[in-house]
Amino acid sequence: MNEVKIRQARPEDLEDFWQLAFSDPNAAWTKLNGPYFHDDLPSKEEFLNKLADKVWLNNQNHLLITYNEKIVGSVGAGFKDGDLAKWLDMGITIYDPEMWDKHIGGQALKLFITYLFKTYDIPHLGLTTWSGNPRMMHLATKIGLKQEACIRKVRFYEGKYYDSVQYGILREEWGR
Repeated sequence: MNEVKIRQARPEDLEDFWQLAFSDPNAAWTKLNGPYFHDDLPSKEEFLNKLADKVWLNNQNHLLITYNEKIVGSVGAGFKDGDLAKWLDMGITIYDPEMWDKHIGGQALKLFITYLFKTYDIPHLGLTTWSGNPRMMHLATKIGLKQEACIRKVRFYEGKYYDSVQYGILREEWGR
């Protein structure tokens, strides 16, 4: 069947989601998802007692990705312009490398783009990544996003500079 869906997190998902996403501080996905920020992953207690309610439950901008009903990742979006709420940037993470190369990310991101355009009356959606994540760059263009900016050598990671790369799509270009 291989069905990809996106949905809001439910309270009964939280422990399994933390285990999948945040239990391993050296998980492969952490090397691709903005590692230059050096963010610490939340402890189980911090996630369940603080972040889950604030970020994951009843939040229309942070959804889980399921593959055949199993949680495999998440999609999220945030406004780059704060309270103006006109410039929305999105992202995606598939946590388990065994789930990579199954086209789950592309399907989930398409669902999320359609969902965001239905949820918000905005003309543009963006996605920002870095040149150290060529898979994300490929995915963005593969599903129809256009590269809109490349800010050269501004992301520093493991002794090397990388580019910040921004993609976007207009509502009329999406057409779904």
